[in-house]
Amino acid sequence: MKTTIYDVAKAAGVSIATVSKVINGKGRISEQTRKKVLQVIERLNYQPNVIASALTGKSTYTIGLLIPDLANPFFSELARNIEDRGHELGYNLFICSTDYDPQKERNYVELMKRKNVDGIILASGFEQENNLKALLEEQFPVSVVARDFPGLPVNTVCIDDFHGGYEAASHLIGLGHKKIAIIARNVRSNRERMRGYAQAMKDHRIHYDYPFEYVKESNVASGKYVADKYLRSSDPPTAIFACNDLLAIGAIQAAKEHGLKVPEDLSIVGFDDTVFASITEPPLTTVAQPIKKMGQEAMNVMINEIQGKATDKLKIVLIPRLVVRNSTAERK
Repeated sequence: MKTTIYDVAKAAGVSIATVSKVINGKGRISEQTRKKVLQVIERLNYQPNVIASALTGKSTYTIGLLIPDLANPFFSELARNIEDRGHELGYNLFICSTDYDPQKERNYVELMKRKNVDGIILASGFEQENNLKALLEEQFPVSVVARDFPGLPVNTVCIDDFHGGYEAASHLIGLGHKKIAIIARNVRSNRERMRGYAQAMKDHRIHYDYPFEYVKESNVASGKYVADKYLRSSDPPTAIFACNDLLAIGAIQAAKEHGLKVPEDLSIVGFDDTVFASITEPPLTTVAQPIKKMGQEAMNVMINEIQGKATDKLKIVLIPRLVVRNSTAERK
């Protein structure tokens, strides 16, 4: 038989109202009583009826998270850190993967609203800002992580992608490389990383023509395909900056199939510093995003808005850092 709030109240020796206050974090309850009730809830494995709570206008203690690609280790690590912080604060996570598809974004937003989530964290592309604007006009609690929407009044936790791209290119330039190609997807974060790369090349008066094209997907196969195209060109690069680690790993695979050694013949830099970066061969030089910090801050600002603790929208910009491993070396 399923445990009810009445069972919890009886076992804890308190009223139903007291149990409700502890669950909802409201009212004046002594710390001793709160701990006692929470211990009984855990012992009896009591699960509050979130649907009933939603129908009465109460919090369901559930946050929706939209990410573009759960198979991408950056987003899976980000989701895990958001979930961990939510758990610490008493919230559950409802995760949907959109594949950068605007229609999926709209469908999942509607699904989350029907599930009565208290707020939505967006890590998805949302390249069509109308999807986000519609949520903001409804005054629905929204936070954005690993994305930036300048000009829109939304809580944002992101990194300085321009700075990251600049650092990656500057590192390769400092090693004597001038023929530096780039692999990127046509999304805002990658475009900002490209802009940083371009500025570094400009600052060092380096110009390099190569057959650039955006990849359609941010995976190993796409990185391998584009790197192979670059290496087959009449003026192949001596270095490649890939805008995420999966694309960089694909570039390493392409180099090996061309009989090139990394980094002796071709230097490669990635972006994100996911778990794959340190275990690939050779270990990948990459621009590290502070994934744990991003996840924690995204959940913090989300819950502050839900609880009415924040009156102004926040924009938290974190600085990425270059992590040098064995995939880059001085140009011979």
